[in-house]
Amino acid sequence: MAPSPFFPDRPALVRRLRAAGCVYAEDEAELLIEAADSAAALADLIDRRVAGLPLEHLLGWAEFCGLRVAVDPGVFVPRGRTALLVAAAAAVAGPAPAVLDLCCGSGAAALVLHGRLAPRWLAAADVDPAAVACARRNLAPLGVPVFQGDLFAPVPPPWRGRLDLVVANAPYVPSGAVALMPAEARLHEAPVALDGGPDGLAVLRRVAAGAVEWLAPGGHLAVEVSAGQTEALCAAFGGLGLEPTVVHDEDLDATAVTARRPT
Repeated sequence: MAPSPFFPDRPALVRRLRAAGCVYAEDEAELLIEAADSAAALADLIDRRVAGLPLEHLLGWAEFCGLRVAVDPGVFVPRGRTALLVAAAAAVAGPAPAVLDLCCGSGAAALVLHGRLAPRWLAAADVDPAAVACARRNLAPLGVPVFQGDLFAPVPPPWRGRLDLVVANAPYVPSGAVALMPAEARLHEAPVALDGGPDGLAVLRRVAAGAVEWLAPGGHLAVEVSAGQTEALCAAFGGLGLEPTVVHDEDLDATAVTARRPT
């Protein structure tokens, strides 16, 4: 690490961050120092991080699939494990697909898929106004529209039955388990982005029911879920006539399910 005129005692900063529970204290110290333009600004960042604010909200961005994605306070922070969802979605998408990113949060998935798929049409949607504002900031330079509303409700009707790919990082934490989540998430991210209902699958069932109507024949739905929920989710998908496939990545500790609408 290069010397900092704002905080010369980096080991002390690392120790303070580690004592506050920051697992990657050395990396966080470097990022906080880089983000500050004065000693006062750095002290404020450190104090707020030690108090439990998410690092990404303090920096104003999160790294996701090699990109820096703007993340505003209160907006769901994209997780590293969601890289599996994006990869699984890209793997089932055909050439020049029409793509919708539901429950888009910051728009991170749409941002990555724009570069990987060269879609003929790409849009995102979220029910949370703060998330929509953040996603628009990330996606506007690419000309990707972001709609505000409940799941498919705000999507332009002409796309009903014509989408090739629907990606949804919908909430899947059971309501009773939200209180057990890390404080960074449960205190600083919108509850609507975390709470998946009694068994965690309430929103995903609604996503699947809508996807049956909005996907083109042969189109795919791709969602993230926990490993223990795949059996119930696949049964729900099958009951709707979708053909599910489970994808798991041990290194990322991530699970995704893709589901094809039959032709």
